[in-house]
Amino acid sequence: MRVALVDGGGTNIGSVSYALERLGATSRLTADPADILAADRVILPGVGAAGAGMRRLRELGLVDVLGQVQAPLLGVCLGMQLLFERSAEDGGVATLGLVPGEVVGIPASAQVRVPHMGWNSLTGIVDDPLLTGIEEGERAYFVHSYAAPTGPHTLASTDHGGSWSAVVRSGLRWGAQFHPERSSSLGARLLRNFLVEVDR
Repeated sequence: MRVALVDGGGTNIGSVSYALERLGATSRLTADPADILAADRVILPGVGAAGAGMRRLRELGLVDVLGQVQAPLLGVCLGMQLLFERSAEDGGVATLGLVPGEVVGIPASAQVRVPHMGWNSLTGIVDDPLLTGIEEGERAYFVHSYAAPTGPHTLASTDHGGSWSAVVRSGLRWGAQFHPERSSSLGARLLRNFLVEVDR
């Protein structure tokens, strides 16, 4: 199986690659459109701000390419946020438009720390191949200040001063707001499911 890791500059690329290796999968770090379009699975990792992430993808000529991907595609952390139509970060950024909706800032308060950093439970889990074997209440590792509100594309949510999408899907595009590569057995299960359970 050809797994393309999109080289969008995310600092979590190496850890995602190692997590895939632990599952026996070999991935190719690439910004080559031909590699990405020929892959059996495409992963868009990301850490940082939406503006910088989209700028990098535009510089590489990958915005349209990612829209043309016919294989299952998984966005991770910022990579998930970039799948949406827009992010409120950096004063408002048009993103890839592959999942309907807008990413917004998590409101801080005396009870809610931003960024949201640490282990949080997944709730409202919807039956989906990506979440096979993942149970209600299992915990994943999050690091983020922006999030997608829950909606019709939400497969699992998490609570941090409100309910936010933890996993989303639109067609063959999935996103995980948490870091599966840092989420122990739950994260390994999700990545394995992406490799072997999801289908064209």
